[in-house]
Amino acid sequence: MTAQTYVGAVDQGTTGTRFMVFDHGGQVVANAYEKHEQIYPEPGWVEHDPMEIWENTKSVITTALGKAGISPDQLEAIGVTNQRETTLLWDAESGRPVHNAIVWQDRRTTDRVEQLEEDGLVDTVREKTGLEADAYFSATKAEWLLENADPIKMERTRPEDIYDRAEQGEVLFGTIDTWLIYNLTGEHITEVTNASRTMLYNIHDLEWDDELLEEFGIPREMLPEVRPSSDDETYGSTDPDDFLEAEVPVAGALGDQQAALFGQTCFDAGDAKNTYGTGSFFLMNTGEEAVESDHGLLTTIGFQRSDEPVQYALEGSIFVTGAAIEWLEDLSLIDNPAQTAELARSVDSTDGVYVVPAFTGLGAPHWDQRARGTIVGMTRGTRKEHVVRATLESIAYQTRDVAEAMEADSGIEMTSLRVDGGAVKNNYLCQLQADIIGSKIVRPQVDETTALGSAYAAGLAVGYWEDIEGLRDNWQIDREFDSEMDRDEADRKYERWGDALDRARDWARDGD
Repeated sequence: MTAQTYVGAVDQGTTGTRFMVFDHGGQVVANAYEKHEQIYPEPGWVEHDPMEIWENTKSVITTALGKAGISPDQLEAIGVTNQRETTLLWDAESGRPVHNAIVWQDRRTTDRVEQLEEDGLVDTVREKTGLEADAYFSATKAEWLLENADPIKMERTRPEDIYDRAEQGEVLFGTIDTWLIYNLTGEHITEVTNASRTMLYNIHDLEWDDELLEEFGIPREMLPEVRPSSDDETYGSTDPDDFLEAEVPVAGALGDQQAALFGQTCFDAGDAKNTYGTGSFFLMNTGEEAVESDHGLLTTIGFQRSDEPVQYALEGSIFVTGAAIEWLEDLSLIDNPAQTAELARSVDSTDGVYVVPAFTGLGAPHWDQRARGTIVGMTRGTRKEHVVRATLESIAYQTRDVAEAMEADSGIEMTSLRVDGGAVKNNYLCQLQADIIGSKIVRPQVDETTALGSAYAAGLAVGYWEDIEGLRDNWQIDREFDSEMDRDEADRKYERWGDALDRARDWARDGD
């Protein structure tokens, strides 16, 4: 390939949409970003407007290319990566959503998940999908939408028609990757990592599971075709008569955390990464073996290349890390995220304060849907600096929770952890993470590894990169952080964190 061609990546996240263009060396040559509205209809409910997301996607693509002076014809391929589990239904004829998308953070289906527990279906869900039964995943969201979606937005359908039309394939189901691929190419496709997060897909048989579809009342006819993460056949191409005015293949897609695993070149069993975004997501490649977790982790699909076996992963999903920094901003305790390091360093300790940011419950390895955010240990002398430092420490403690579970399940002692995401620009947090977890923290030069991973997947599919060895050569270290804290002190602080967690558990009750 010549230096004048590139690969683009749509990175559709929880708070906004980014388009990045990468050259053959894996370096960023174009970048544009737009936020979208967070919609909170009721406490614990979180929604996004899918049409706003699509309009923003078109905008960031054209803006990034325009700013860099890159013609759409110079794109060899486009990859897609996305906030996982976020779920929507749309009318196949009009292309309009029947309701806002229900975001992965949304807890409206908690009661339905508890019904699954009462019915003894938790083990079945875990065995088939590798997932814990939780409102986090797509199945109960899709079920809720079929039962409650506003048919007025479909422009023509009566309320009782929604399910019937879904059975005819006239109402379509998808996660955000599916929605973007559909709008980019006209094809109703998802890829294997996103399918594995729906709680409807059997990760061993590699197909939609009839028993789970029946349990949640999801017609098979409304489901997308499942394809590899890097697809030599491609998912389709953009319409040259549409906004891009070029025919560009869309050839790769991965859920955001699997994309970061791919972008960090964690191609071998035992390779691990942690992405610090709205939440934090810790993944370890387990190769062709789907390792069953005994310690509250998820068994998930890591990625799949065309004509190759699926690579599995263990995952620890932490619901709130970067969102805790946003919360500090919302409370006006900080003016911007960069200020957290300065404030945290200004005090010697948290003075006994612990923050448990369980704003939407606790994810791995605790899985408590009714846990809620808690601050403990405050005195009259507690200042905002203590709360800010305690919030940063909570990110490190939650990561250690997952790291210990990961080591117990895999039998692999972790000596280093590759990190990425916006929060890792904070050197204080990276050092704190190394101290608490007791492992080396490795930060790459290109920290937008989510977008990079989807670009790699698309580029490999069309031959822009010949093989994964070339991708390994692209990966460069920016900085390493070694543990400096006395291990006894780190263990003592971590043990006290467990006490704080106990205060946050099982707090939310219906009617409170």
